[in-house]
Amino acid sequence: PYRPSFLGGMSSPQEPKASFSTRRGRNGAAGEEGDSVSDGPSPLPHVAKATPQLAPQTMHAEEEMTRQPQASVQRINLMPIYLFMVFLAGFGIATFGLVVAWNRDCPAAETVDAVTQVTTTPAPGATPPETTTSDGFATTKGFGGINVCNAKKPDLNNVDCLEDEVAEQSAVDVTEGVVGEKETDAVPITKSYWNAGLCPVNVHWHIGAEHRSEGQYDEGGMGPSPAKEWDGKGRQGFQCRHYAKNDKMFNEPYEWKHCKHMEVGETYEVHWPHSAAGACGTPNQYQTPFYDGVFCMDGILTSTSAQIGVQAQVFTVVNDERFYHPDMIDGMIVDGDMASDVAFYTGSTTGDSRSNSVCSQYTPITWQVDRMCHLISASSFDKMCADMKSKRDDMSDDLHPHGSRELVALEFHARNVVSGSMSGGRVALDAADP
Repeated sequence: PYRPSFLGGMSSPQEPKASFSTRRGRNGAAGEEGDSVSDGPSPLPHVAKATPQLAPQTMHAEEEMTRQPQASVQRINLMPIYLFMVFLAGFGIATFGLVVAWNRDCPAAETVDAVTQVTTTPAPGATPPETTTSDGFATTKGFGGINVCNAKKPDLNNVDCLEDEVAEQSAVDVTEGVVGEKETDAVPITKSYWNAGLCPVNVHWHIGAEHRSEGQYDEGGMGPSPAKEWDGKGRQGFQCRHYAKNDKMFNEPYEWKHCKHMEVGETYEVHWPHSAAGACGTPNQYQTPFYDGVFCMDGILTSTSAQIGVQAQVFTVVNDERFYHPDMIDGMIVDGDMASDVAFYTGSTTGDSRSNSVCSQYTPITWQVDRMCHLISASSFDKMCADMKSKRDDMSDDLHPHGSRELVALEFHARNVVSGSMSGGRVALDAADP
């Protein structure tokens, strides 16, 4: 705070204001030869004037001037300030009492510790939110509304791969240099989905990798042994080559709070379906099953390969926060070497209900697959599952790993693979590719 300084002192109106000047003489000491005090310059510079003697009245005036600042200090009356502070304290106490009384008289308003449970009371006519435990992440759904994407999945059953004319399939070997044998007119999206007008409508993952990338996730990969088992577990896919049984980040258990049937050290392939017909930018954007989100808005889709796509990225889960990524629900992670080597091609939906004898009719759609396997923290997955719980649609059927489809034979593998990079959020295609 600023603190002003006041300069006291005043001249006597009866006495003329004296002007004092000193000149130091040859000997350098005041009062010795050459010193003088004058009322002004001497007309004779070599003649010193005698020092004037102050009259008693003048001395008395100077003493009064010295004492003047002390005499001018006045005592401040603090009583109004004290009274105002007492008023504020009383007002605060009265307000607190009114709030407590109001809460006591409103039993419908229920307050619960936000770290453990969130309970709210809906307005009349509104759909109540689902009450869920948060365990460190916010998972409570907002007040309801209509899910316009519900039951939008088209009825396209699997078909026999050999007896029916089927288009290209997924998942395939994305190793650079591997060429499929399936001729197709479909062209994959070779730019970022957001730049093509698509938004993510779901996220789910498969146990092991459905695609294959030589030296990254293939037959030489490893994981925890014995592998985690549970009722309804699907087919195991390829594993990455990161696992080291003597390194605790691959073996130290993690306390999963939101994801189900997950295991540290295991390989998972994460899929982010995107669509131009999604309820993009609305509470209905994320859907389970993902088909509801892909086909949500009527009258939009004219080309499935140009307007529907999936991002795929393969991870080995570790219990190490150095590999934490907070926004997995938003799509493929593009950071450093993540998504720096990507295969673009057209294929189909996957899952272990399909094989090389049973094929999907949801084809052709674009796939953008990261050829590298990356480490990611278990907490990243758990955060993603918490985010999924907070969506309007019930995504609980995607909180666990799904089974992996067997590697698609070359005869169903589209002959249109393009290589490139997603680094920086924009695609840069390899010069050798069309």
